[in-house]
Amino acid sequence: MTNSNPSKPPSKPVVETSPDLGIITPVYHKIVFNSRLRGCNEKVLCIDPGTEKSGVVIIDYKREENGDRMAVIPLGSEVDNDEVLYILHDNTYGCNTLAVEMVGCYGMAVGASTFETCVWIGRFIERFKREHKFIYRKDVKLNLCNSMRAKDANIRQALLDRFEPTGGGKTPQIGTKKQPGPLFGMSSHQWSALAVGITYMESREV
Repeated sequence: MTNSNPSKPPSKPVVETSPDLGIITPVYHKIVFNSRLRGCNEKVLCIDPGTEKSGVVIIDYKREENGDRMAVIPLGSEVDNDEVLYILHDNTYGCNTLAVEMVGCYGMAVGASTFETCVWIGRFIERFKREHKFIYRKDVKLNLCNSMRAKDANIRQALLDRFEPTGGGKTPQIGTKKQPGPLFGMSSHQWSALAVGITYMESREV
């Protein structure tokens, strides 16, 4: 996508995305809702942590003279936590920030899986050895939906609404293999990881 007036940057950032891991072919799309995005050159590894597997997405945000661009790269909805540790330790994708959903206390009893997830969060941070940011579920709900009563379906729709419906199929923001949209390849726990990353991007101080 080109800017017909080089002296006037586009008012909205652009999203580039690819469902292929290892080979990233940028495809450019606009973000529909971007008024709170605070852009700087930053590549964020976003994690929705679990006891054995985690959802992982990369957000690559770049400031450019003719307008901001952001790549959304889904790495996996159920990546083995041991594999996530390798990605973090080697910094395979050159990320400079880790945004991970943190467990919060809301006055309810929790089970063993919650504490196991906390252990994995600590291991992720230890392996990354760079800047990290905890994002709580309540912050995601308030940032994306302006309501603590928001459910997963509401959060997913709020994420979809931030991207242009340029793909095919019934959900054109995702699209089809023949006509992919800006979020093609996203599924399951990757939505929670993306929600963590977008919340971090929209609420950070620059």
